[in-house]
Amino acid sequence: MKHSRELKRPVSPQMAGLTRRALLARAVAAGSMAVIGTGFIAAPDAAWAVEVTVITPEQMATLVQMARDIYPHDRLADRFYAVAVKGYDDAAQQALVAEGVAALDAAAKAQGHANYVSIGWEDDRVKVLQAIESTPFFQTVRAGLVTGLYNQKEIWPLFGYEGESFSQGGYIERGFNDIDWL
Repeated sequence: MKHSRELKRPVSPQMAGLTRRALLARAVAAGSMAVIGTGFIAAPDAAWAVEVTVITPEQMATLVQMARDIYPHDRLADRFYAVAVKGYDDAAQQALVAEGVAALDAAAKAQGHANYVSIGWEDDRVKVLQAIESTPFFQTVRAGLVTGLYNQKEIWPLFGYEGESFSQGGYIERGFNDIDWL
């Protein structure tokens, strides 16, 4: 029985001559976002996108990756992190973001990487974050993520959170006392 390895698929001109190593390097460098034109980043499958007006698309991509590394949840899509950091696309935050992303990229370069987003392993990105964790940029983004990420009602079911209880009479009559293991 012959294997189907003999069948050849047509190769696009962009992929012709691309080695496996180069393909993997591009995939790692691309991460989970792609910069599309001026002021726009999108997921590779175009399931979500965010437009930026003040900061650069590269800075927004860095913020999204940073948010994912600070509060990692494998079940959350990048679009939730993009919503959480969209508030930094503001003239009042522009200098803080520019300086912070530059510091992240410098810390990444000190560890032998091209920039923060190009680091393929989460553990390596966490080391870079630890190098800047005392900066106002890191502290501002980390603090803003608490509400920016976890106040999104769409993700509450993923965590088993039913939302506020006041409008429904509180928690007392809604399962608060349902533990049976005591």
